[in-house]
Amino acid sequence: MNNQKISIKAIINPISGIGSKRKIPKMLTEISQEENVSLDIVFTEYPGHTSEITKKAVEEGIDCIVAVGGDGTVNEIARSMIYSDTILGIIPKGSGNGLARELHIPMDAKKALDLIVKGHVTTIDACKANEKVFFCTCGVGFDAAVSQKFAEEKHRGSLTYIKNTIEEYLSYKPEPYELWIDSQTVKEKAFLVACGNASQYGNNAFIAPHANIQDGEMDLTILTPFTPLDIAPLAIQLFTKQIDRNSKIRTFKGKEVTIIRQKPGIMHLDGEPMMADSRIDISILPKALKVLTPEQVSFTEEVQHLFGQVTRFFDKRLPYIFR
Repeated sequence: MNNQKISIKAIINPISGIGSKRKIPKMLTEISQEENVSLDIVFTEYPGHTSEITKKAVEEGIDCIVAVGGDGTVNEIARSMIYSDTILGIIPKGSGNGLARELHIPMDAKKALDLIVKGHVTTIDACKANEKVFFCTCGVGFDAAVSQKFAEEKHRGSLTYIKNTIEEYLSYKPEPYELWIDSQTVKEKAFLVACGNASQYGNNAFIAPHANIQDGEMDLTILTPFTPLDIAPLAIQLFTKQIDRNSKIRTFKGKEVTIIRQKPGIMHLDGEPMMADSRIDISILPKALKVLTPEQVSFTEEVQHLFGQVTRFFDKRLPYIFR
């Protein structure tokens, strides 16, 4: 952060996400000594505590809030920072790490910490669905049903996600939807309707591969009814940024979106399932949040990342999803 004296509050959720956070306070302290910053480390203690700490820190004019935890912790902190001057830093410790991956924040804690010290400030959009804020994706239908199933899993990851997707497919029935996208009306019987501010759910599952979290628009992906033969191509395309090339996919862009379905049901916001009305109004919140990110990502890194995602499907662990 340009080596200037800054105030940092690190908020650590000791029970969220995956992996140990035991070494992170020491790593934070070491960096604060080296870089001449004022550091305060706080551990959350009860539901809602994260929001309370964040709101107070913003009111006090803290320069940077570092979120340490899974997607739920990161999102809870970020929602309380909307349109403030405080900058968000992320040390991802979740299973999906949707926002961190979208912003190319390293999954390694030490590298993520280094980024917080020398990172570039990026201003990103947020969205709200029926007044609830999200940053990456929201969705209804098969999408939300899989998220609900995934949320109940003890072991999470790409393979678990694919396994849940296949299991849910066996019992899920597509539903009719009416969508108002800006001035356009779309009626479609669909397996899912996903609204992307960012390109991915998390776990590098790219449901809206052309979405840009800074462009002031949302990317809609509609998955129409598909057959068992379509599952493997859809899964591979989901993890390789090519799902929009599938004939079962329809895509749209818009700033204001309304989803109307036949009855209330599950909706997910950034992978978090919740009940929602039959009508869901979604809108963009442009330039809503300042986040520390890498200044640039090399083309080589992108190619290596995509190659890694493809090879996942052909390594010896693949049979696990059919057990």
